[in-house]
Amino acid sequence: MAISNSLNFVAHNIIAIILIFTSSITFIAAIEKTSVEFIRSSCSMTTYPTLCFNSLSTKSGAIQTSPKQLAQTALSVTLDTARSTSSSMVKLAQVHGMTHLEVAAMKDCIELLSDSVYELKKSLDEMKQPGSKDHRLVMSDIQTWVSSALTDEDTCSEGFVNDPKMKNVVRGKIVNVAHLTSNALALINNYASTHG
Repeated sequence: MAISNSLNFVAHNIIAIILIFTSSITFIAAIEKTSVEFIRSSCSMTTYPTLCFNSLSTKSGAIQTSPKQLAQTALSVTLDTARSTSSSMVKLAQVHGMTHLEVAAMKDCIELLSDSVYELKKSLDEMKQPGSKDHRLVMSDIQTWVSSALTDEDTCSEGFVNDPKMKNVVRGKIVNVAHLTSNALALINNYASTHG
């Protein structure tokens, strides 16, 4: 009789644990779905919504439904991409056979990308700070820096006017980071306007 009661007790506990575990998984899945939908709807307001969603949806657990976390994550993804693009451009600059003008344009482009990385990093660092300063002033600074980073990226390929082939190669590398920067700026602008 005691063994039977013990077995019943164990069985009930196992069933309870399974139910709690299943409920937790269902709850987590519901949160995940809500976060993904939040990212999708927020990205629909950007210039490149598909790129925005693809670059941020894998980070939905960290973003959840926080506009600040969404803007901050978009900045972080953009900064990582800008850094790797900058490294790629440095390698491209080491290719032999470029004309004097191409070398000069490449140096300018690398310098512009370096400025862009600096501005994005400064923006991300500022965004991560706790809200002790004037929020509007901080957001205005961040918007200015990210806009400046976008201008630097767009200007990068303009030096290759005499060489359409090289301009296309450079543009191919720059366009992704410029689009990510544009999306990050849109999400920052949205966060700034709704949390001013």
